[in-house]
Amino acid sequence: MQTDTIDLISPAPGQRLALTVHRYGTPGKGPKAYIQAALHADEVPALLVAQKLRVLLQALDEAGQLLGEVVLVPYANPIGLGQSLLGHQEGRFALDDGVNFNRFVPDLTEAVAPRLGALLGDDGQANVRAARRALAEAAAALRAHEPAADLKRRLLQLAIDADIVLDLHCDSEAVMHLYALTPQAELAAELGALLGAEAVLLATESGDSPFDEACSTPWLKLAERVAPLPLPLGCFATTVELRGQADTAHALADADAAALLEFLRRRGVVGGAAAPLPSARCAPTPLAGSEPLKAPHAGVVVYHHAPGDHIEVGQCVADVVCPDTGRTSPVVATTRGVLYARIATRWATPGTRLGKIAGATPVRTGKLLSP
Repeated sequence: MQTDTIDLISPAPGQRLALTVHRYGTPGKGPKAYIQAALHADEVPALLVAQKLRVLLQALDEAGQLLGEVVLVPYANPIGLGQSLLGHQEGRFALDDGVNFNRFVPDLTEAVAPRLGALLGDDGQANVRAARRALAEAAAALRAHEPAADLKRRLLQLAIDADIVLDLHCDSEAVMHLYALTPQAELAAELGALLGAEAVLLATESGDSPFDEACSTPWLKLAERVAPLPLPLGCFATTVELRGQADTAHALADADAAALLEFLRRRGVVGGAAAPLPSARCAPTPLAGSEPLKAPHAGVVVYHHAPGDHIEVGQCVADVVCPDTGRTSPVVATTRGVLYARIATRWATPGTRLGKIAGATPVRTGKLLSP
């Protein structure tokens, strides 16, 4: 195991920002997996799971059980970790410009596409290797002039040549769920079954380039550009939502870390016999079928359903009670599916997303993620 420190742009004289990167296995020996925790720095269950993984990966490495390479970033956002305001950690948005740390990660498609065709032939796997090198070179050429952009480029440089990218997050109050590309539904369903996910949400592109899609969607776009030359998808990337922000129990984190390593075992990164795949707790559904439930006005939020509940069309999921008039407004589902997340606060302003239902029928277009 090797540990590296990557310095980021300093926000001010006398202040230092840095990433810690743990590397296990042998680079180039087999498939590469990249795992990062808490790009949204207030999503702390990911930080705990990363520490569980650190211990397990160290033991596997010492036992010679790593058939490939694993790169682990145990905290992916030192900027957000330091953003504590009046007792509240604000780790989702950069305070200098309000931009989401998990949006607008550089899309390298246009940097690679013009020269990729000349590098490819009729061998699909050779083409994957050539595309991976080209993506890594494009990532290495990225430049940044402020801390948040520097953070995104550094993380992308670590991940862009990986076969597997696991971006560990959590929601506010939620059951286990994950996001992935529609063409990789089978792999997403496998990981979901191992984790006990109750929602697996798929999209070809969700909008605003979150980290996982910055690693995976260039492969889709490049394959379209170079057709009919074969270019298989060279990266499975997913955002894993480790339940809610308060779900930091050791038992949960131990089980999650073991499930993630089992997925890597099934992908040839970790040695040993794979365990039987558990029965899936859900079928994948389109992210476009996820209904955001919004507050109609300001007020106190009173929930009638918890994350994991199955909701029918017409059911009242929550009430919003105005403290001025006492008016109570029901928030009613128009989608049948699983309530997979809800906000932890109980005060809402007009338009606040109170919860999300994973439905099987697409009901939305455009940008599919929250801001």
